[in-house]
Amino acid sequence: MSLTLTSTRRRTAAAILTAALLVPLAACGNDDTKDDTKKDTGGSTASGSASGAPAAQLTVLAAASLTDVFKTAGAAYEKSHPGTKITFSFAGSQELVAQVAQGSPADALITADTKSMDKVKADTGTPVIIARNRLVIATGEGNPFKVDDLKDLADTKLKVVLAAPEVPAGKYSKQILDAQKITVKAVSQEPNVRAVLSKVELGEADAGLVYKTDAESAKDKVDAVEIPDAQNAVAKYPAATIKDSKNAEAAAAFVAWLSSPEAQKILQDAGFQKP
Repeated sequence: MSLTLTSTRRRTAAAILTAALLVPLAACGNDDTKDDTKKDTGGSTASGSASGAPAAQLTVLAAASLTDVFKTAGAAYEKSHPGTKITFSFAGSQELVAQVAQGSPADALITADTKSMDKVKADTGTPVIIARNRLVIATGEGNPFKVDDLKDLADTKLKVVLAAPEVPAGKYSKQILDAQKITVKAVSQEPNVRAVLSKVELGEADAGLVYKTDAESAKDKVDAVEIPDAQNAVAKYPAATIKDSKNAEAAAAFVAWLSSPEAQKILQDAGFQKP
């Protein structure tokens, strides 16, 4: 009986000693786990990507003329930043600026001109130019009406469509037409440059002024008539984070990436010019 009691006491003491040794080990394990997990600025827990930027669900407001190239760029970014998902919202720059001013939730903004970005400078970080663009005259495939230059757009027999004056593409169009003293009676003024392109693609307009990259994206449906540099305007695309972003660090990483060699190659392959 005495032997049994002694054995039992020994086993109990051993168990207590083992438990005491395991407690600090478990605590160390928890600290390591915390070190491997980063929290985004919105307070949600997210694992860091291979690049060091935190994983996040980003909403990016971008000018309509970036629609095609940003689909490619977004996929490339997500591939190199596991855990990050980007949702783009494309529209005319004036619409995007209005959304930011109204406090719509978003993480980054890219406009097609610096003036639009300036309107919300109190709501954004410091912008950086990521690309440039130029206008061309878009016509139906084969250029059936033989449009050769800007002067031809003054022909009242032509159905010409332009972007509205408050849209960057519309401002640039007015700028170059006024400089050449050319009066164009547009059959419609569209809310963004992609709407202008669509009208020409569908045959609802004979010609329209769009960015070179827009015409390039639809080269199987429209022809692009080049405008000499001396008569053209240069569109600048600034990108900035939005101060109220709940994913500030991840948003800053994406905006910085847009100036990287990888992103610049994607932009330039699509016809955009260097910043």
